[in-house]
Amino acid sequence: MTPKGAQAKEKILTAAKALVMRKGFAGTSVDDILAETGVSKGAFFHHFKSKADLANQLMRWYGENDIRMFRTILARAEAMHDDPMDQLVQFLTDFEIYLADPENPPKGCMYALYTYEDGHFENDVKDFVAETLQTWTAMYIRKFQEVIDRYPPVRPVTAKRLAELFVSVIEGGLILQRAYSNPGMTARQSEQFRDYLELLFPKTAAPSPA
Repeated sequence: MTPKGAQAKEKILTAAKALVMRKGFAGTSVDDILAETGVSKGAFFHHFKSKADLANQLMRWYGENDIRMFRTILARAEAMHDDPMDQLVQFLTDFEIYLADPENPPKGCMYALYTYEDGHFENDVKDFVAETLQTWTAMYIRKFQEVIDRYPPVRPVTAKRLAELFVSVIEGGLILQRAYSNPGMTARQSEQFRDYLELLFPKTAAPSPA
């Protein structure tokens, strides 16, 4: 694909994401996307065989960008700190800054939209969405396990349950944020979860170095 072609495709996907977040997959037409982007119908169908193909590619593009963002934020936190709890707190704090961006707050979550309109996707895309969420969760399981290994929790807990809880907090926060038109809600829920972690893992409980 030429740079110009790649730029046109990115433009279509970016516009489609914004429209789908507002109107859903079923409510977004190809004509809506053409009107939003100024791209010709011929150019659209050069990149996407159909609206269903667009929905499939959009979900993959969204998921890949999502995982890339999480990995970047986590890698930066790990580079800044040696202590796993400090790394985790830094990751959550940086993620909250992204969530609370006043100029570009998240408008919702494509995964949540997908669960209500999964009839627009082929089975391999359904598998991709599940794998993406599992990848997201696995990143947190690893980090939570590192914290548990160093700081015994004051209540019984597993890394998997904490990871699932955090994913639920963020996904639920995005749904409520959209329902209430309150762009800061998800970040506040993440802050509350961070406070809970600091109560669950008091750093004074760290074992003495050997």
